Amino acid sequence: MATLFGKEYTRTQILQAVGEIEQFAGVRIGELGDGFERGVRIADFRTGSGFDFTVLIDRGMDIGGASFGGASLAWRSSTTAVAPAFYEPEGTGWLRGFHGGLVVTCGLTQAGAACEDEGQSLGIHGRASYIPAAHFAYGGDWQGDAYEMWASGQVREAVVFGENMVLQRRISARLGESRLFLEDTVTNQGYQSTPLMLLYHANFGFPLIGDQTVLLSAAAEVQPRDAAAAAGIDQYNRFQSPTPGYQEQVFVHRLKADAAGYAQVALANKQFRGGQGLGAYLRFRLDELPYLVQWKMMGQANYVCGLEPSTNLVWGRARERAEGRLQMLEPGETRHFKLEIGALTSQKEIEAFEAGLPE
Repeated sequence: MATLFGKEYTRTQILQAVGEIEQFAGVRIGELGDGFERGVRIADFRTGSGFDFTVLIDRGMDIGGASFGGASLAWRSSTTAVAPAFYEPEGTGWLRGFHGGLVVTCGLTQAGAACEDEGQSLGIHGRASYIPAAHFAYGGDWQGDAYEMWASGQVREAVVFGENMVLQRRISARLGESRLFLEDTVTNQGYQSTPLMLLYHANFGFPLIGDQTVLLSAAAEVQPRDAAAAAGIDQYNRFQSPTPGYQEQVFVHRLKADAAGYAQVALANKQFRGGQGLGAYLRFRLDELPYLVQWKMMGQANYVCGLEPSTNLVWGRARERAEGRLQMLEPGETRHFKLEIGALTSQKEIEAFEAGLPE
């Protein structure tokens, strides 16, 4: 059954009350029409719970804006979700189209710092976020009294005489729920062993992020990336108001898993709306994504906390290779990744999340 507006409904009860499900939930396809975003196809999801989000079909099937009850969960950058034609692959050019949003896909063969690896010059975070999806499809299906909304597509990173990596992505959500499921399958369709690097750059912002927000996790270890992060290690899980001249801090977490092998982490603002509370969480398997990178940026306009489950650390492919962390995908080999992202919509839900963290 679906819980809507504080009451449980069967499929029959819902369908008797509306002409179509789009009255309060569903997936709607559109296209952005102005500025650098012009031509980017989108899929807007509404779950009926107050949880809404937008899939950017032509930006690697990233997830852009996301909100609950009108309150934004995701930070959006000033670049906007530029069309793929504006991608600048060299050095830090990736940042000129880093739209922020709930999920930016970094990979598939490079994620992290720009570097030179085996004679190849690599910009930061790879190409995946700038590749338009092919074979796009979407829909909604009843499964008994549950209704699932979904979108799927294929993102191919390929070059003549080089890699041919295919990401098959499916994003889904259920009627009445305030969460989504992202399922990825990455296959090496080429004929040579190829690096696999995948990082899910989830970017949370105001009003979820504020000076009362805390990070909730079961961390076995938290390490600073550099001197700037080392100076802030005692406050890695606390936040502040937008700060002039703030220097970004990056921390690497090794999280504890629950009995099923899942790790989870959340950001919680318990003082939101006079104590009602608002949070957002990520849940993923540590055998698929062993690292969590935290990007803490408390600057003006760039006011964001990134939580980034990853196959690798963020030093770039050359260092990952040299230090033995680089994963390889053999010809015909496939890997699977699952990520759950949801809103914590009350103090009760925040407390339940905290109580459920592994010891």
